[in-house]
Amino acid sequence: MKGIKQFILNMAITGLLLNLAACNDDNMKNATKIAAGSNAEISDDFKTQNPAWKAYAGHWVFKNGVLEQNSTQHDFPVILREDKQFADLEVSVDFKPVSGNIDASGGIIFRAKDKDNYYIVRANALEDNYRLYTFVNGRRQQLASATVSAPEKNKFHNMRIVARGDHIQAYLDGKLQIDYHDDTYQNGFSGLWTKEDSITQFDNFKAGSLSE
Repeated sequence: MKGIKQFILNMAITGLLLNLAACNDDNMKNATKIAAGSNAEISDDFKTQNPAWKAYAGHWVFKNGVLEQNSTQHDFPVILREDKQFADLEVSVDFKPVSGNIDASGGIIFRAKDKDNYYIVRANALEDNYRLYTFVNGRRQQLASATVSAPEKNKFHNMRIVARGDHIQAYLDGKLQIDYHDDTYQNGFSGLWTKEDSITQFDNFKAGSLSE
């Protein structure tokens, strides 16, 4: 009798675990569903200077196959790629925090109307968070934040943003960290961003419209 009860208990536990696994799998599929398929209409390895990039703050330099922002005198250095606007999009870049004592950030701008109005997702080598902000008329507002391991300095990391409609997903080194809904901006330019005394290098920039 005791053996039968134990068998029934084991079967119940097994069923519960299978149901939980299925739920988690469904949640992950839903979370990553909009990330499937994009056309990389912009691709830049920064080996040559491209006039489609327009800097609005900071000092952005094409050198040694990377784009480096090395001014430490601006609050929010911004550079936009102004040859193509996107609505539903995927945009990614590799970034290397080189130095910074106040901040050591790298970020992707997307759906930018201009230098003062855009979404930004950034990582900071001095902090264990990954954050989504809006800039509206030059004023920053935090929308979402995830706890992460701070990116190592002097090492490249990958940042990727997928946005369809008001659904925004942000990945860091291949892992989904932010899944958020906001409709402040529907389309615009993509670009890159740093903060304060950050010296940051960027490589392998790609942006494109999401396929259906």
